[in-house]
Amino acid sequence: MPDDLFIPEIEEDIPLPRNATQALPDLSPADELQMRAATIKLLSDLTGQPLLPSAAGAIEAEDMAKEMAKNPALRPEFGKYKNETLAYLAGMVAQMNCMIVDDLAEMKTYVMNKLVYEAEHAPDSKTRLQALRFLGEIDGVDAFKRRSEMTIQVKPIAEVEQELLTILDNVEYKLIDKQQEPVVEDVHPPEAV
Repeated sequence: MPDDLFIPEIEEDIPLPRNATQALPDLSPADELQMRAATIKLLSDLTGQPLLPSAAGAIEAEDMAKEMAKNPALRPEFGKYKNETLAYLAGMVAQMNCMIVDDLAEMKTYVMNKLVYEAEHAPDSKTRLQALRFLGEIDGVDAFKRRSEMTIQVKPIAEVEQELLTILDNVEYKLIDKQQEPVVEDVHPPEAV
């Protein structure tokens, strides 16, 4: 054996996959499609052949995109489609799966900014007032929300008992004899004639 030949050490007891399919991780249909599309794009760039689907291929990709949108668990057999069709499909799936904003706070800010713009630049007063109404209803602005406030005091039980005893001491009691007819007192004094 020549001295310039280098053989790396091979670790033992490491299981190898039986085939390439087992070596790949489990991917969702969208991830698999994205990986296939990236490979197709790379090959297109290397060979200089453009990826333009035929009219039938575009219709086929649109139908498959509709099916994938209806049933996210659907795993199409991507291997039976042409590269151009898969690339077109991947573009549609990427557009459907992307989010315009990363955070809902950004979306709220965007909505508020657009409403302010509309309120200032609307051609008529009806549209301006409607934009202002929507602005006022946004959570956090709450310009039209009716509020009622309630204050709750937490007191020690001894203090509550003392307050109740004070109230009971101030109550005036009037004893009425059951055998005697109640006396009806005239609340208003007689008028002078």
